[in-house]
Order: sequence, then structure tokens, then C-alpha cells
Amino acid sequence: MAKEIQGTSHGDAPLSTAHHPDPEALAGDIDARKGDVIIGRTVTINRPREELYKFWRDFRNLPRFMENIERVTVQDAEHSHWVVAAPGGNTVEWDSAITEDVPNERIAWTSLEGASVRNSGCVEFYDASNHRGTRVTVTIAYDPPGGTLGRVVAKFFQREPKIQARQDLRRFKQLMETGEVATAKPPNAAPRAS
Repeated sequence: MAKEIQGTSHGDAPLSTAHHPDPEALAGDIDARKGDVIIGRTVTINRPREELYKFWRDFRNLPRFMENIERVTVQDAEHSHWVVAAPGGNTVEWDSAITEDVPNERIAWTSLEGASVRNSGCVEFYDASNHRGTRVTVTIAYDPPGGTLGRVVAKFFQREPKIQARQDLRRFKQLMETGEVATAKPPNAAPRAS
């Protein structure tokens, strides 16, 4: 199985090995298949895990901090439809099903048959040491469209999932700790009198 296990950087904590002692165990937890790329990121957020779980579990909240997700339509308690920005102004869509839901601890999912980007993953919530909030670990397995070429093109357009995972978790931390996501985009200039 071709794997790319990514840790974290820029202030994020490394992947926890307490719950996943090796990459094989990690990949097995998220239904990875041959050729999948595995991405893992962890961040500590100064909020209770119950609050973070509840916010994430409502998938309609994900576009608030996941930059490339245009929308998630919840179909029922286990199924949802995702529309995600792709390189070149395109979008990809898929239906997804929850495969495991342990309240306040873990949510796992997989894309359903016919997905334009086959993927699966999980988000886990653990109490941080010294009562410093919650460690949130996101692990994703995906089959990049077009193989290696698809990854190169995606990276060029900043749609590479390992880059996005780090940025999205940072935005999740900002949103949950401050109530807003900081952006680097300048505000619109004030109109000028003619």
C-alpha cells in the first residue's frame, strides 16, 4: 500500500501514537486501500471535547472552516452529500456514510460507490494533558484523481489535501476558540467619492 503519513507542523502536535501505534493500524482504522494517500493532523483546542464533537458532527458546519468544501447536505443521520472545490475552478462531489460514531470521541466516514474522489477518514477527540482543552486528530485516506499527476496539479492549485488538512485544522481551532476565522484577505476598500 502506498502511503504518505504526514505529521503536523507549525505549532500543531505530532500524530498521537498512544491510540495508533503504527501506520498500518492507522490505515486500517480508516479503510485505506492500495494506492491511497494517508494524511494525519493533530491540533490542541482550548475547548471541551463535547463541544468540538457536537460542532463537527453537524457536517453543515464544515464549510465554515474547511476552505475547499463548498457545501455539505445532510441527508439523514448517517448519509451526506459533499461538494468540494477542485483545481481549475471545478468541483467534485460524492455521497458519504458514517461508519462509526462514538459521541464526544470519534466520527469515521467513507465515500460511497461512485465518488469522484474515493476517500475515508476519522476525527478523534481526546482530553489534552494538564486540562488544556482537547486534542483533535483528523486522519484521511484518499485516492487522488489522476494518481501522481493529479496530486502535482492539485498541489499547484493549493488543493493538495495534506496542505488543506493543516490549514483547515488551524481554522477550526480559531473558530472554536475565538468565534471567527482570521483571513489574510484584505477588506474591501472604502468607496471613493467621484
